[in-house]
Amino acid sequence: MAQVKIVTDSTAMLLPDEIEKYDIKVIPLTITIDDVTYQDGITISPVEFMDKMATSKNLPQTSQPALGVFTEIYEPLVADGSSVISIHLTKGLSGSVDAARQAAMMVDGDVTVVDSDLIDRSLGMVVLAAAEKAATGATRDEVLAEINAVKAKTEQYVLVSKLDNLVAGGRLSKTAGLLAGMLNIRIGAHVVKGNINVETKGRGVKSTKAYLRKIIEILQAAPNGVHAIGISTAGIPDKREALGEQLRKLFPGVEIILQQTTPVVATHTGDDAIGFSYRLN
Repeated sequence: MAQVKIVTDSTAMLLPDEIEKYDIKVIPLTITIDDVTYQDGITISPVEFMDKMATSKNLPQTSQPALGVFTEIYEPLVADGSSVISIHLTKGLSGSVDAARQAAMMVDGDVTVVDSDLIDRSLGMVVLAAAEKAATGATRDEVLAEINAVKAKTEQYVLVSKLDNLVAGGRLSKTAGLLAGMLNIRIGAHVVKGNINVETKGRGVKSTKAYLRKIIEILQAAPNGVHAIGISTAGIPDKREALGEQLRKLFPGVEIILQQTTPVVATHTGDDAIGFSYRLN
């Protein structure tokens, strides 16, 4: 039976039951640590990655799946005349969406590729909305409209406490990184249309707490309320749980998912980082 089928990548941070419920196909990105290559979520877990990154000689390298990986997923999905919508992490952090688009052109079937402009659980929120809409029997165009509507209500913020990985990855100069390290500078950034825009720079834990308060105030002021919140951290499970407990008290009844972040995010942020995703009603 022809239908709309949903594909995404491993940075969407979907829960196993969500993947099973909607039969979402998840394509793993690859991570190389000291010349050993792993598949995200298949041959290495987010927790295992943090342990290996802590002892690695070099900064891990992430890469998008090969074109053949995409085509192997797409071809059987379109074989019965179904449409595929393939939703991926922002082009600002990976070439996965470009690889998906190239692969889509190689497949004899209807494959639409969407750059979510997001990553981590915020990407997952968009993917879930698409899957839920597709499950109602919606057309491809109706599912795409739902994706655009949910994207407009979905945001992601990142709080980074250690800037070593940003320096090693070339996203921050060595001089700026050295100075930031000496002064215990932490940054707060907003992911806007795929770009990571630094909004605050401050010293110590107080700056992180102030930025979190700002995000929470945005949610509290939302006129129609909050649909879902996702907290993903690089390490620091105790801080993640404490933040989750605080949010549950502030937003009773709202789905709040707490997870260890994807290796792709952790590679850029280093440990002791927080990703704050939300979707408004």
